[in-house]
Amino acid sequence: MKLHELQSANGSRKERNRVGRGIGSGNGKTAGKGHKGQNARSGGGVRPGFEGGQTPLFQRLPKRGFTNINRKDFAVINVEKLNRFEDGTEVTPELLLETGVVSKLLAGVKILGNGKLEKKLTVKANKFSATAKEAIEAAGGTAEVI
Repeated sequence: MKLHELQSANGSRKERNRVGRGIGSGNGKTAGKGHKGQNARSGGGVRPGFEGGQTPLFQRLPKRGFTNINRKDFAVINVEKLNRFEDGTEVTPELLLETGVVSKLLAGVKILGNGKLEKKLTVKANKFSATAKEAIEAAGGTAEVI
């Protein structure tokens, strides 16, 4: 069998229903839209969420909080992830991105203090949690804010 010889199985494909093409088609005259009314008109119908004049659900529900337009999202990693680097390595956001520890830098990198660090490293990041700073310095390394 060759690619140009392939055919779909009998009955697996339906013909497109062409509405408004005569009484014999079963969908002639009003083309399946019934008689008059909003949905029978060209461009008729209602917008998404419209409930016939009743107050729509999205308006009835209480609104809470706000979105801070100045929010900065940081790529966060725990100190235990830094164990993959050799002793004495200078860990920068670019190195973390290169080695696949973070997938995106976003607004910068923040180091959190979960886990145990066993290597002496110089870590350069945008932010450090207090426990992360302690963990890095306890292992003999330094934490530098960039």
